[in-house]
Parts: sequence; C-alpha cells; structure tokens
Amino acid sequence: MLTHIVKRKGHKEPFDSRKIYASAYASCRNVHLSEIQSEKIAEAVELRMRKWIEQKQEVNSEDIFQEVIKILKELEPDAAFMYETHRDIS
Repeated sequence: MLTHIVKRKGHKEPFDSRKIYASAYASCRNVHLSEIQSEKIAEAVELRMRKWIEQKQEVNSEDIFQEVIKILKELEPDAAFMYETHRDIS
C-alpha cells in the first residue's frame, strides 16, 4: 500500500522514509552525536516510522512530525528538541 502525505500547504506526495532518516540524522548531528550514533538513531527512527505508517493510506505531515518527536524523545531527547524546534534543518 502506498501512503500519501498531506503536506502543510495541502498538496499530497508519496511517503519517503529517506526524509525521516535525513531529518533525524541531521538532528542528531546538530547535538554533536557521532556519525555512527546518528546513523543508528536515524535508522531506528526510520524503521519505526515505516512500521507506524505502513497500514495508513493517508496521513498529514503534522502527525508524522509528532510521531518522530515521540520516537526521538525515547532515543535521544536532545535530538528530539532539535528536531522539534528546527523544522527545516536537513
């Protein structure tokens, strides 16, 4: 099943888990985690997001944003703060 994301401006695009990985990775690097630590956390976030979204046909970008924050808070609270307060750092 292909999931579509409803973006903030109302248009739709296919879900791309690489964007989740990239933003989680950037958040980790911005709080000075090593490349290896950042990769592991970003991979975990991406995997959990793919599982979360796989049965949904459509989801809005705000729901994705909140779910990523929730996962990051479990894995690396400083990166979660960076992700939450700097939406476009990647």
